Amino acid sequence: MGCIMSSSTLIEGHQGTIQGAVDGEEAECKKRRMAWSRALLFSAATTMKRRGGGGEDRSKGGGLGSENNDAWLLADARADSVNSSFRISFGAQAEAATVLLLVSPEDGGAEDEGGRVESVERSISPVAGSVARFSFSEIRAATRDFSGGRELGRGALSRVYRGRIGAGRRAVAIKKIGGGRGRESSKAFCRELMIASALCHPNVVPLIGFCVDPQGLFLVYKYVSGGSLDRHLHHHDNKGRNKKSKMKVLPWEVRYKVAIGVARAVEHLHNGTDKCVIHRDIKPSNILISSNRTPKLCDFGLATWIHGPSLPFLCKSVKGTFGYLAPEYFQHGKLSDKTDIYALGVVLLELITGRKAIDQTRPQGDENLVLWAKPFLQQGAEAIGKLADSRLKPNSRHWNEMSRVLQTTTACLSSEESTRPSIGKVIAMLQGDETCNEWSEFTKNSLLSGYGSQSHNSAEKPDMRNHLALAMLGVSDNEEDDLYGR
Repeated sequence: MGCIMSSSTLIEGHQGTIQGAVDGEEAECKKRRMAWSRALLFSAATTMKRRGGGGEDRSKGGGLGSENNDAWLLADARADSVNSSFRISFGAQAEAATVLLLVSPEDGGAEDEGGRVESVERSISPVAGSVARFSFSEIRAATRDFSGGRELGRGALSRVYRGRIGAGRRAVAIKKIGGGRGRESSKAFCRELMIASALCHPNVVPLIGFCVDPQGLFLVYKYVSGGSLDRHLHHHDNKGRNKKSKMKVLPWEVRYKVAIGVARAVEHLHNGTDKCVIHRDIKPSNILISSNRTPKLCDFGLATWIHGPSLPFLCKSVKGTFGYLAPEYFQHGKLSDKTDIYALGVVLLELITGRKAIDQTRPQGDENLVLWAKPFLQQGAEAIGKLADSRLKPNSRHWNEMSRVLQTTTACLSSEESTRPSIGKVIAMLQGDETCNEWSEFTKNSLLSGYGSQSHNSAEKPDMRNHLALAMLGVSDNEEDDLYGR
């Protein structure tokens, strides 16, 4: 489960304004939710039968796309990337190890393909009718027989191709999951299909359909052509010119729209389905910008279910991207909706500053954005001038919006998950809703007294310093824990 995009195009999500087909889409959403509920029960039962110490499969391989391919539908897991996705297992060993694991999707597997397909068909049967089903011949035609020129990116378990499919020649991104790790890729496919098919929101990239065939397992997403937030924010020179195109610096109006839109997407994941979905990899490369500047959250390769917001559970392994990991999740494997809130806070900080979460080109000690910004965040609104992206030309209205985003960022980045706001409160804060119970806390020095009070400093615990040291690395592990069916 991951996200890939080319340097010029990405998959197109829902249109920002949904008018004419609202009733039809709402009916489709209800249909998907009902199917998803059945799928949860079915998959849980299947997992109990099969579980015997095996691990959850990694649905999202590290993207190994070329220099001209940004992440889309696959995580960026290049060995030289400081933002590589990774996994750390909590086992009997005193120290967790990170391993770079590269597996070609075309390696042969010992598992019988017929039996694998039959098993997948049983697993996805509760949701199979909620999205379109394509034949392998349609997939092959759409990708021009998986032409290298159609490839957007690749990962340990996945490759993504652009194409057009169906009678209307709809622009799509086709994600191939599978190859030499049959059981792992099968479980990854089933989990991503069940989660993505249940999501229906203007700020979430929609799943169109799928294909199950002995030749491979495929997920078909709508194609977004505007590029990723990462590309818009971080691929510029010091004069504001995009390094790969003539793209201008992302103006504050769009950044603020992105902040609100992504928060609404996260709200849909946490509260909009029968079970709370935790994304686990919210970052700019997994946020696509449509042609009308509407943000679309994608990449559900690491997504999983919990029973509800604020109902955390412990994971056997930690998966995500360095620089966006909540401390309690990285250190102890404690996963909850507040894991996503922390990552969202990092994205908000990137929108304000224009800086990367981890940037090894910065002076020593300033590589980690959160650590660098924390002293300024504690100063409140008066620190905006020190934090704001120097390429921006904000007016008075922009300063007010920036102040709200700054305050919300501080709240989201609290070291204690219990003091981070829920996603509903995050949206209220971003919009300046003074009826929000926490809003009055902002009035003192423009800083939440209850949020963000525990800064990351040199006196922190050794395990937190290790967390920050690891955040400087760009390593990846593509194994999984045993969360399948949750």
